[in-house]
Amino acid sequence: MDLRWDILAGYGPLFLDGLWTTIELTLVAIACGLALGVLLGLISSSRDAPPPKSVALHWVLKGIRGVALAYVTFFRGTPLFVQILLVHFAVMPALIHPDHGLLLSGDLARQFRQDHGAFFSGAVALSLNAGAYISEIFRAGIQSIHLGQTQASWSLGLTHGQTMRYVVLPQAFRRMVPALVNEGVALIKDSSLVSAIGLAELALAARTVAGAYSRYWEPYLAISALYLALTMLLSLAARKLEAPSHLRGR
Repeated sequence: MDLRWDILAGYGPLFLDGLWTTIELTLVAIACGLALGVLLGLISSSRDAPPPKSVALHWVLKGIRGVALAYVTFFRGTPLFVQILLVHFAVMPALIHPDHGLLLSGDLARQFRQDHGAFFSGAVALSLNAGAYISEIFRAGIQSIHLGQTQASWSLGLTHGQTMRYVVLPQAFRRMVPALVNEGVALIKDSSLVSAIGLAELALAARTVAGAYSRYWEPYLAISALYLALTMLLSLAARKLEAPSHLRGR
């Protein structure tokens, strides 16, 4: 197999722009997905909290947990590729449209869709998908802490919120780190699916080179190396969040 790496020479700026777009998209999805996942995870775990005195509040909380469960079930049970298409071609036109946008309309909507439409749709879809998976990571991490610690905290006079903040979450987060890193790695790789809606990230850069020269080894091996570098950097950064060696196993 004769590889012609010279064909990539003129596409350096395209790959660099694609790499930066991939990084931006992943960071936005991780941040938004983490915030959403924490919220949903706490909602799902609230069934273990002491029941509220108000019957109405009890049913309100139960309804919120039902909505959270439906959300997680949908986004974990449908393909991410379909979610990206649904957000870009169905949800976004309803929210941002020159004629009848619910959030933006007129020339502002037209300019936004032209400049940022694909990135915004991709970030929203990846964030919603990541939020569903991260919520399950948080729920599992919280439930991994022995119930006796929670009950002991309540007996000492701590509220449920204080118990979660000072007792449960600090321990649970340490156990969540490997799973959260795996989700971050998955987001880096899944960002390549956004090329389907025209976002100029790494996968689209490779397709551009492949289409220009009808050669596929060189561009796809190149972006494979870039994706691998990003995932390794994320894994190295995540090690800083893990427990020190003398605390492991406690």
